[in-house]
Amino acid sequence: MALRAAKRLSPMTKRSPAICTLSPSQVAAFRLQRHHLTARREPDLIRVSAEVCGIQAQLMPAAHLALWARTRNLAPATIEAALWRDRTLVKTLCMRQTLHLLPATEHSLYMAAVRRSRVAAIVRIMARFEITHRDTETLNRATLEMLEGGPLTLRDLAARVRPRVSRRVRAWMDRVWNPMRLAIAAGLVCYGPDSGREVTLVRVDQWLPRLKSMAENPAKRLLLIKYLRAYGPATLRDFSHWSGIPVNEARDTWDASADDLGQVRIEGREAWALREDLKTLAHANLTSPVVRLLPAFDSFLLAHAEKDHLVAPRFYKRVYRAQGWVLPVLLLDGIVVGTWSRVRRGPTLAITVRPFAKLSRRVREGIEQEAASLGRFLSAKPNVEISRP
Repeated sequence: MALRAAKRLSPMTKRSPAICTLSPSQVAAFRLQRHHLTARREPDLIRVSAEVCGIQAQLMPAAHLALWARTRNLAPATIEAALWRDRTLVKTLCMRQTLHLLPATEHSLYMAAVRRSRVAAIVRIMARFEITHRDTETLNRATLEMLEGGPLTLRDLAARVRPRVSRRVRAWMDRVWNPMRLAIAAGLVCYGPDSGREVTLVRVDQWLPRLKSMAENPAKRLLLIKYLRAYGPATLRDFSHWSGIPVNEARDTWDASADDLGQVRIEGREAWALREDLKTLAHANLTSPVVRLLPAFDSFLLAHAEKDHLVAPRFYKRVYRAQGWVLPVLLLDGIVVGTWSRVRRGPTLAITVRPFAKLSRRVREGIEQEAASLGRFLSAKPNVEISRP
């Protein structure tokens, strides 16, 4: 278990006695509140994405729903405007080499914190093709030069870069779905507006406002603070799992932040939270049931190495599927109690909920309220079907 592993993984255990004991319900209430899942807020997309440490965006429709789940009176056009007109949100590869929507003002923070581990992972694969450091520099330079005139589709960019790089790099480009990953990981390139069904890439220095660069170690410490503020209590292993930063590398950041952390116990397991959050955690509670329909790959479901606090082990594979696929879930008081799906049929949005156990009338009413909100967001009339467990 992730929390049980904390004692083995972190040397802080010896010098940080437990400060308070928490119940799972207190922890769930705290995390739900920090994720704006207890009460939707007005559509401040930048604040929401900042406070949950980015919106997972492998599937853009799911990213839209993750923002819908945390806001009220939101329209899809508002998200599109933030991304492509105002550029206050940025789409890029970040934690765990996965797509995220981040506040544009925090792009340099995230890149500085995860750049070394992400670039190293890509370079290790490139080394199998005998690609040298000079080769990678040439690849990045050619990528930036080809993007100088503005956005290009991934396919067009790769075609223009190919003649400028070595035979070894071309062999590698033929084997990967996104040969521009290195430039994205380095923080030089991010995603631009789609061109039809194809994604485009843009130069960060042309697309985003000029931001002050950050040194790696301060950026990692700030990333850890932000992570614990949204997902704590957690362990070193959890932070490494979520960020994609190897444990040995993340340990230095964890130990450097010791003065900011307080140790807690949750059902006999040890974890850490920000000292500034301990009082809030101790008083956290839910005054009424919290029912939410979360989309596939929602960030709330991906922040900890073990998932027992989210879903009962017997239902784990009904949510976390093969090849890293994470289904949309029905969340009740911070616990996954079912999955759901949606199909658009003209003006109707057919929503099917598949609970793991019988649902109370109050939870069913909560599902109907969620469906009505989703229908307004998608400009469709919802039709809800709740299947038998």
